[in-house]
Amino acid sequence: MSDVKIDIDEALAALLHQTNQPVQEAAREMIVLELYRRGSVSSGKAAELLDTSRLAFLQRASRLGIPFFDMTEDEWAAEQASLKEL
Repeated sequence: MSDVKIDIDEALAALLHQTNQPVQEAAREMIVLELYRRGSVSSGKAAELLDTSRLAFLQRASRLGIPFFDMTEDEWAAEQASLKEL
C-alpha cells in the first residue's frame, strides 16, 4: 500500500470526524464508494479494497443511495425481453 498525503481544511476534517471513524478510514471508504458509483471498480473489488464482504459492501452502498443495478429504461426493457426469450 502506498501513502498519499492530502491537505484538507479544518472544516472538512471536523466533518470527517463526525463519521465516528478515523479520518483516513472515512476518506478511504468515500473514495472507494465513489469509484464504485462511477463504475470504475466492481462491487467485489470495492469490498476487497475496504476489507469487507461483498454483501456488506452492497448493503452499505445501498443505504447511501448507490444502486446495485444502474440501467436506463431501454437497457432494462432489453433485459426483460431477453429473459422472456428463455
